[in-house]
Amino acid sequence: MKIRTALIAAAFCIAVPAAAQTPISGDQEKPVQHQPGTPAPHKPGQPAPDRAEKPEPGVTATPKSDPAKEAAIRHLMDLTQTSKLGDNIQSYITNQVRTGLARALKPDALPKFMDEFNQKFVSAAPASSVTDAMVPIYASAFSTEDIQGLIQFYESPLGQRVVKNLPAVDQQSQAAGVRIEQTAALAILRGMSGEYPELKQILPPETGQEAPGSESPAAPPHQ
Repeated sequence: MKIRTALIAAAFCIAVPAAAQTPISGDQEKPVQHQPGTPAPHKPGQPAPDRAEKPEPGVTATPKSDPAKEAAIRHLMDLTQTSKLGDNIQSYITNQVRTGLARALKPDALPKFMDEFNQKFVSAAPASSVTDAMVPIYASAFSTEDIQGLIQFYESPLGQRVVKNLPAVDQQSQAAGVRIEQTAALAILRGMSGEYPELKQILPPETGQEAPGSESPAAPPHQ
């Protein structure tokens, strides 16, 4: 029963919001919903759809594969290290499973379990499958000319510096933003604690102050 509960807990840990994990940054444009009875919008850089070939209701039409464009997309993903996303996600999920089951399994049983899990996990969802799934996403978002232009940029010295330094820049920027917003929020909550005394019980102590209940115990009286 404990193992089953831990597995469920691990599954919840795995189901993280897309913004958390991830590794992918940038705003995503919401797809325009196609209204029934109206022609689907034509995207620039893509061939006009054949009106004679209409997909069955409820079935999404799959764009035809272009081997040259697919090869260019995979080269771009290698240049930007996006092709490593599957490995990163796989490692993250594996660590979440290990953490979730560490309390349910005996310490000597956990390594054996994780070895078996990893073998099945890699077989069921190889990291390359993530890259394969991303190729048509890139193909729908960018034209062949776009992909070639991005390749030209990321093959340049500046593009390689972007690939190398942008993750650290992004991480430090997020940390700075969190510090700014957190400091402001705490200041506001402390200012409201006079009207809402219960806040004092949950707010962290200000710098230089001891937390409630953390006072040093009084020295025993001299005999």
